[in-house]
Amino acid sequence: MTGPGELYGAPVDIERTPGEHGVGGPAGEAHVAELRDETAEAVHRHVVVAVDGPAGSGKSSVSRASASALGYDYQDTGAAYRAFALHALDSGVDLDDPDAIIGVLPTFRYAIGIDPEAPASVTVGGADVTDEIRTPRVTGAVSHVAKLPEVRRFMVDLFRRVIASTDKPGIVTEGRDITTVVAPDAEVRILLTASEEARMARRSAEVTGQSAEETARQLSTRDRLDSKVVDFMTAAEGVSTVDSTHLDFDQTVQAVVELVRASTPTR
Repeated sequence: MTGPGELYGAPVDIERTPGEHGVGGPAGEAHVAELRDETAEAVHRHVVVAVDGPAGSGKSSVSRASASALGYDYQDTGAAYRAFALHALDSGVDLDDPDAIIGVLPTFRYAIGIDPEAPASVTVGGADVTDEIRTPRVTGAVSHVAKLPEVRRFMVDLFRRVIASTDKPGIVTEGRDITTVVAPDAEVRILLTASEEARMARRSAEVTGQSAEETARQLSTRDRLDSKVVDFMTAAEGVSTVDSTHLDFDQTVQAVVELVRASTPTR
């Protein structure tokens, strides 16, 4: 496992045994509680910006650009779920078998770049999967793995380590349930949302080789399945909402940056 110093401006490489990453049992739960404390302490060392929201809301692109403008690191948590879904698929796992999915967690070797100025980089087992995790094949598998509590505990562990280890003045961490589960103590918590029509149009522009109808179907299915695990459409108490339905990309980034600066005037 990489040390904290290696997390800054370089790929984050997380590799742990089942007992360490909280796959199950009292030891795992205690470890996650410890990491929760580390994340709370990190809020006092640097600014933590947590960005939540549904698929197609622009979380990833807006969060990356906002982090760059603020001089912060950036963590795309959705990439980890996508990377694990790909790992499960490539391992020949039956996605309808929860035990089989959980069984490949210990062999999941994942790395991601957290410098928003650098090109996006995701590897699994040392292989570059940056583009592959965005394919329809992986998109259709994400909800199957993300709905499992054991997988989510594993991911919470990973995400909190990244948050606690950044050496920059702050870090923008985006994904679903970031504001309520992963970083509930973040100094700035934002729900980035948009109308269903706007989200479908944006996702269609991102995906190549797929009809608009299929993209809409996948987005709707993803929302329906993920909503069973976490409420990503309603801002929790203390979470600010940024509705980008009628905003272009630059305007949305500006709204997020201004919200962060207004919330952290002395940082």
